[in-house]
Amino acid sequence: MSRMILSGALALAIGIPCLTAQIKPKSKAEGEALNAMFTASTPDARIAAAENVLTKFADTEFKSTALYFEAVSYEQKGDYEHAVVFAERAVDADPKHFQAMLVLAREIAQHTKEFDLDKEDKLAKVDKYAKNAMELVKVAPKPNPNLTDEQWAEAKRDFDAQAHEALGLAAMARKKPEVAETEFKAAMDNEGDKPDPGIMVRLGMAYSQDAKYDEAIALFDKVMAMPDIAPQFHQFAQAERVRAIQKKGGGAKPASAATPTAAPAPGNPASDSDAKKP
Repeated sequence: MSRMILSGALALAIGIPCLTAQIKPKSKAEGEALNAMFTASTPDARIAAAENVLTKFADTEFKSTALYFEAVSYEQKGDYEHAVVFAERAVDADPKHFQAMLVLAREIAQHTKEFDLDKEDKLAKVDKYAKNAMELVKVAPKPNPNLTDEQWAEAKRDFDAQAHEALGLAAMARKKPEVAETEFKAAMDNEGDKPDPGIMVRLGMAYSQDAKYDEAIALFDKVMAMPDIAPQFHQFAQAERVRAIQKKGGGAKPASAATPTAAPAPGNPASDSDAKKP
């Protein structure tokens, strides 16, 4: 399963509660402004449309939705600071907005460095947001009647996978590979028969950190053999495979990034710079 929740038509369906009976635009003008936000084709256009909604319709029932759309759009642009700010504002506006919590969990996890003085504070936030999101997803009603039951069940599994992935990244940052392995495996279980290569690479990195080099190498080989895989995933897997082989042989460890993140999952918002680092 790809990261369908954050891209494409289903992403909009998940993120748009306007089609439910509970919430409706208060005027034709608000409805038109919301539609412009929902149908914007680029992050910049979506941000501008969301700001238009928030500015012109201060009492809108869609405040948290507009803020979430801005957070995801900034995430797509690789703007970590703004993504976090707007996701936090979305959660403030709606304490049950689990999609915004997942943005916070994964963004903070991916941007927490090994020697950050506030590393544990950041990782505690990852734990909080990811675990809260998982609990909310369990009881979340279908947000859009146009979604089939099967689509919503698949979406909930994907949300759960995102939470486990964030928890896995937090465990890696804490140098607890055995915990990371459990979380990444849980994320892959939610992905069904088409596991996300980004999560597979991260699991392989956890194996390598845990000195399970054979398991790591085998998993990297599997990623590299996946048909039609995006080039960056092949490159990440290949580079991590080399590192695992060197570590297994007792050779000098190659330089590694401070934060053990791998490729962003397909469809996950990521900047060009993020797409170049493991």
